[in-house]
Amino acid sequence: MLFCVSGLRFPRVSPVYRFGASSFNGASRSCSLSLLLKKHHFSRRIFIEKSSSYSAFSSLTVAASKKVLDPGGQGDASSPMTDQLESPSTISDDPQVIHNVDIEGMEDDKMIAVEEQESFPSVFANSDEEAHAEEPSVPLHRNASTEKSEAKPRSIPPPGEGQKIYEIDSLLLGFRNHIDYRYAQYKKIRKEIDKYEGGLEVFSRGYEKLGFTRSETGITYREWAPGAKSAALIGDFNNWNPSADTMSQNEFGVWEIFLPNTADGSPAIPHGSRVKIRMETRSGVKDSIPAWIKFSVQAPGEIPYSGIYYDPPEEEKYVFKHPHPKRPKSLRIYESHVGMSSMEPLINTYANFRDNVLPRIKRLGYNAVQIMAIQEHSYYASFGYHVTNFFAPSSRFGTPDDLKSLIDRAHELGLLVLMDIVHSHASNNVLDGLNMFDGTDAHYFHSGSKGHHWMWDSRLFNYGSWEVLRFLLSNARWWLEEYKFDGFRFDGVTSMMYTHHGLQVAFTGNYNEYFGYATDVEAVVYLMLVNDMIHGLYPEAVTIGEDVSGMPTFCLPVQDGGVGFDYRLHMAVADKWIELLKKRDEDWKMGDIVYTLVNRRWLEKCVVYAESHDQALVGDKTIAFWLMDKDMYDFMSLDRPSSPIIDRGIALHKMIRLITMGLGGEGYLNFMGNEFGHPEWIDFPRGEQHLPSGKVIPGNNFSYDKCRRRFDLGDADYLRYKGMQQFDQAMQHVEAKYGFMTSEHQYISRKDEGERVIVFERGNLVFVFNFHWHESYGGYRVGCSKPGKYKIVLDSDDLLFGGFNRLNHDVEFFSTEGWYDNRPRSLLVYAPNRTAVVYALVEDEPKATGNLQLTENVKNC
Repeated sequence: MLFCVSGLRFPRVSPVYRFGASSFNGASRSCSLSLLLKKHHFSRRIFIEKSSSYSAFSSLTVAASKKVLDPGGQGDASSPMTDQLESPSTISDDPQVIHNVDIEGMEDDKMIAVEEQESFPSVFANSDEEAHAEEPSVPLHRNASTEKSEAKPRSIPPPGEGQKIYEIDSLLLGFRNHIDYRYAQYKKIRKEIDKYEGGLEVFSRGYEKLGFTRSETGITYREWAPGAKSAALIGDFNNWNPSADTMSQNEFGVWEIFLPNTADGSPAIPHGSRVKIRMETRSGVKDSIPAWIKFSVQAPGEIPYSGIYYDPPEEEKYVFKHPHPKRPKSLRIYESHVGMSSMEPLINTYANFRDNVLPRIKRLGYNAVQIMAIQEHSYYASFGYHVTNFFAPSSRFGTPDDLKSLIDRAHELGLLVLMDIVHSHASNNVLDGLNMFDGTDAHYFHSGSKGHHWMWDSRLFNYGSWEVLRFLLSNARWWLEEYKFDGFRFDGVTSMMYTHHGLQVAFTGNYNEYFGYATDVEAVVYLMLVNDMIHGLYPEAVTIGEDVSGMPTFCLPVQDGGVGFDYRLHMAVADKWIELLKKRDEDWKMGDIVYTLVNRRWLEKCVVYAESHDQALVGDKTIAFWLMDKDMYDFMSLDRPSSPIIDRGIALHKMIRLITMGLGGEGYLNFMGNEFGHPEWIDFPRGEQHLPSGKVIPGNNFSYDKCRRRFDLGDADYLRYKGMQQFDQAMQHVEAKYGFMTSEHQYISRKDEGERVIVFERGNLVFVFNFHWHESYGGYRVGCSKPGKYKIVLDSDDLLFGGFNRLNHDVEFFSTEGWYDNRPRSLLVYAPNRTAVVYALVEDEPKATGNLQLTENVKNC
């Protein structure tokens, strides 16, 4: 039988139960335990049935240390047991739930009255609770301004029925058993979290109890490490003495220590001190960075990182000044990496990115910035995807407060800030990561081969573990709450959702590929939970999932039975462009292009891109480099003639980007620098690698030369890169003014394989693409739906954009009645070869815009 206190299970115990005594500085004392802990929050009285054997509890004793006594030495020397969180691998189907029960005062009645607190479950109450005079502990480096602004209560709606998805997609009915089972598992975990933890809102605030928390009287440190035999907190503050601050463990595997303030009232651990936890494990003694650490650094001359106790004085903490921008209807995302955003061959900083890159993003017309490599990662060349410290912003670029300043500045500019979050896997590192944290293979991860990603050489989370759920849900919330991110792009979601991780699997769209034994239901349920939590507590937040499989229901609400993402990253489009760029122009199929762009699920929004950081990495090529290759070194200067390769490359670069944005989704993404065709590739600094097989992989002598962004190329008046950048800028501004990506009206009227022409409508805009390599068409008729006058609002052949200026923008185009290409009306236009032109209905044109006004705006920028 199991007894649960404030949502966490305690095993059945004998009438007198003694927890193993631990010694802090060589001294220990015993005391009685009262689980009735006073809180600032109101409580409500509930009644629960008591087991007849429960009255056997008469007294409990626990070891305490001088470390946790009254700092002044005047208070009660007794210290209540360190109640800890439960870490169940499975949950009892019919547990006894007891909230804040005074065990010594219990009667033998069948029904007893108990107090249920609204705050975090009392099993987290630390051993210094009574000495603290009911002071709440808080996570480090919160600021009062932020707390006040977020004092209003927030809640997560209860689960729905999960049945609406069958109305949206009837093909799902054939897989109802699997999908209903998935939803039942989600509801079961939601119910258990409500029952044992006080709800998902509370459960996702694990950072308020685990890791380092501070009260007015001292610092508490807690760590879940059930595999450790002993643990001690070490660091600069105690001269790395493992005997100075040993920790006590409860039966749920949580180690804890309380460090009272020093005699002068200052914290026992100074701000900026290095800290680690030393554990004796079955694998030996190891020093690890605390799993919930909020900052870590690599000291000069050292290889492993060290955890940093980050708790600056109040006057040094950054205070947010600007509110979150309103969530835009259509997303135009600028994908970026802080470290490589400098024009110089060095690692850039949060501050320089704030001052120099954010204004550029705003000027270019994007409304969101997606930042990669925020979570700390010891290997820079991993692009941030081998995370070692999940709650710590990368110290390479600056401090946590520097990052907050960056985000606040972005909000001032009206930019959403999305974080590229990695919950799909973790670094293999043992010394400064989560791998083998408590000396066991199956701590945060699956054991054996199931817990290793053979291609990424990384560890895979066990999403069925209670404490892994707490860790990851709290991690997502931490970045939203503490740093004010506006949402996430979840990396590697395909790897999470399938036991084969999407490797060596070609998804064909057959529903058997999505709903079968290859699906990792625990991982999908986690994704439902994290989306539920994010959208419940932060309704304006955006979640984007990187999924290449096309999982049905991926972007449908959790309450309706979906996985809950706002957007799917439309990854197939970039692959299609690379496939086409390897072919001759004559072999491009217009129908194939259109099909790839529009092949997405009804009511499930997508963020589309022609290329992202993936295509820019060493070993691959950007679109510009595929198109122009070595000619980019010799023919991009305006003071000398171009070459046919450059002319073709610039023209197609613009057309590819516009048709991708025009047809591919409800959001658009561009990796920094690719808007102007950044030459060459990304190559992180690295040394020579010697593999166990004896193979040697050459390095680049740790050079930063190709790990930067040459924004000066796109700004240079004497280079052709500027025209490509100005076209991308104009494209963003046209979308901002007309909102064509989220228009409900979309109609493709022509896909002509002979003429190589694609014509479609998006909103009240008409897009005309002529991909032919030499044929231009005068008096070319294109269909349209609305009657009236049209004018050019975007022309890829404009001289400003590096074109040949073959169109007169002063010409007005009037529709004529009569069906053409299944449209009730049509226009006569000129369609030059390798050109994309956008026509807008004048009556629908936003005030003070138009092609001439837009061109002037771009020139002024």
